Amino acid sequence: MHVLLLDIDGTLLSSGGAGQAAMEAALEREFGAVRPIEGIAYAGRTDHAITRDLFDYYALEQTAERRSRFQQTYFQLLPQYLSQREGSILPGVLELLELLTTRDDIAVGLLTGNFRHGAGLKLRHYAIDHHFTFGGYGDEHHDRDDVAREALRQAEAKVGRDAIDDVWVIGDTPADVRCARAIRAKVL
Repeated sequence: MHVLLLDIDGTLLSSGGAGQAAMEAALEREFGAVRPIEGIAYAGRTDHAITRDLFDYYALEQTAERRSRFQQTYFQLLPQYLSQREGSILPGVLELLELLTTRDDIAVGLLTGNFRHGAGLKLRHYAIDHHFTFGGYGDEHHDRDDVAREALRQAEAKVGRDAIDDVWVIGDTPADVRCARAIRAKVL
């Protein structure tokens, strides 16, 4: 069995910046944080790490209650921002997913820095969520390598460790290459 672990943003789709915009709007709504954000990278990182950096940037106390409030507001706002932005499934992705999911020798999962619920919202918005039944997400992990390890554990649980012939990580940033190396996967 070949396991393919796909990134979402920049690999499967472009949300037109909806995720970042929804995060910034959630910060404003929940905490009144309106100063323009500078110097915080989003690409290739986990939402957990980005949230921590955003809270530090605005000098917000890092409590579980505050993070939960932020996440719930982000999840409420994300569908609105997805609808407002000019995002799309990237060329060839839909055809590829439809082909891969017909094969008995391939298991297709996610390896994304998105929060699990945020990933689901994005994939449902573009009507491709049904192609994925397992994966690793950025809810709890600061380091994307740990997300890759979680995605691999999920793949092993799905198809059986002994049934896996090879694992491929498919993404669009250097972080995707690094996390593939962390689990000894091939990378594209």
